[in-house]
Amino acid sequence: MAEKYPVLQNAESFFMEGGDIGVLVQHGFTGTTQSMRFLGEFLAQVGFTVYAPRLKGHGTHYEDMEATSYEDWIASAEEGYQKLKAACREVFVVGLSMGGTIALHLAEEYPDIAGIMLINAAVRVKNFEPLAKETTRYLDAIGSDIKAPDVAELAYSKTPVASVKQFLTFKDIVASRLSAVTCPTLVLVSREDHVVPPEDSDYILAHITSELKEKVVLENSYHVATLDNDKELIARQCAAFISEINQMKTKS
Repeated sequence: MAEKYPVLQNAESFFMEGGDIGVLVQHGFTGTTQSMRFLGEFLAQVGFTVYAPRLKGHGTHYEDMEATSYEDWIASAEEGYQKLKAACREVFVVGLSMGGTIALHLAEEYPDIAGIMLINAAVRVKNFEPLAKETTRYLDAIGSDIKAPDVAELAYSKTPVASVKQFLTFKDIVASRLSAVTCPTLVLVSREDHVVPPEDSDYILAHITSELKEKVVLENSYHVATLDNDKELIARQCAAFISEINQMKTKS
């Protein structure tokens, strides 16, 4: 189904051509590529080819999101992955929140992914389950959980209950297959997060079977950490992780 509303300014997909290593940069549930632009630009500046796809139903109006399914969101991300794979020698994936859930899904489906970087990724979010039982059509916004003052996430003002149900189904599927994730994994998790419990990141680390897995705790950011006080730290950590993996491959 076609989207009924135009794409919001700063919510568009963006592509930045660099070297032969690609990085898929994936935004989260009800969010937009605006939350990932700083990270994407940093990775492009250090020489990577970056693509940040806008998930279908996102970045327009919450009525568009309500009409989409988790399969639509996966399709948007997979199309982005295939675009990078066609242009680059290898591809890494970095995702925020549900973008991290999508990164895990891609790693489960495509074992040739070089590595994933998860920022406050969601796989359990027990706090979301009561939301799916709400009888109203729309809930209040869940975006802009940011510690830094005067910073706002470009995200929907309402959250469709139908979309919450889709997300819960998707995260359960991904969580049930975590053992299929074998690629190098960097987990970045905010110590204080009012959207996704930090315990989700520990659950991921405990259930993936990657030989190389690292955890970085973000001390000064809430959920949308890519726009928060630790955004530079995240960017540096992701760039260093990609370089580390590539150096290991070169030596082997």
